[in-house]
Amino acid sequence: MNELTLEWQEGRQKRMANIRDGQPSKNPGTVRIGRDPVKCDLVISDLTVSGLHVEILFDSSTYTFVLRNLRDTNPPTVDGRQVIHGEIPLTQGSTIYLGQVYLTVLAVSLEPPINPIQQTIILPVKQTNPPIARQTNPPIATSTNPPIPNLASYGLECPHCRRISPYERMGLCCQWCGTSLASAASVLIV
Repeated sequence: MNELTLEWQEGRQKRMANIRDGQPSKNPGTVRIGRDPVKCDLVISDLTVSGLHVEILFDSSTYTFVLRNLRDTNPPTVDGRQVIHGEIPLTQGSTIYLGQVYLTVLAVSLEPPINPIQQTIILPVKQTNPPIARQTNPPIATSTNPPIPNLASYGLECPHCRRISPYERMGLCCQWCGTSLASAASVLIV
């Protein structure tokens, strides 16, 4: 399982949180961090943290956890760089400032990437009878392979949960986790 561990000080208490790829959240596919308990999955009560400050998600295309700013007027700083727009990758040891709260990425644990589906299609071969010992006429040449049946179809692999949805869902959302399938990989289903 892909997982990122955060640590920060809140008041006099040290806190930790694990963020996992695919974990249930208020905004499927991301973990939102801020002061508002209604909108955020990870709540930090410091007044310098915005109500809805940032979100952390696993980007399957780059195979990294990234942080995305949700607050133009109070942007976070990651590893000394202010993040106003876009996303910035997080690695073990990354430092994040949300207002005056300092968070550290203690660990990043990644499973090896899943290779595209590699399957071999084995077609049935027509059985032929062994030659008869006293055959008088030469055998008639026939094909031993039948026509290739239509055994394969295509589906869409969700970039978030990796489940396969029917190709007809193109442009819609994953039926399991709700992630948009607009950037889903097309895969062969056998």
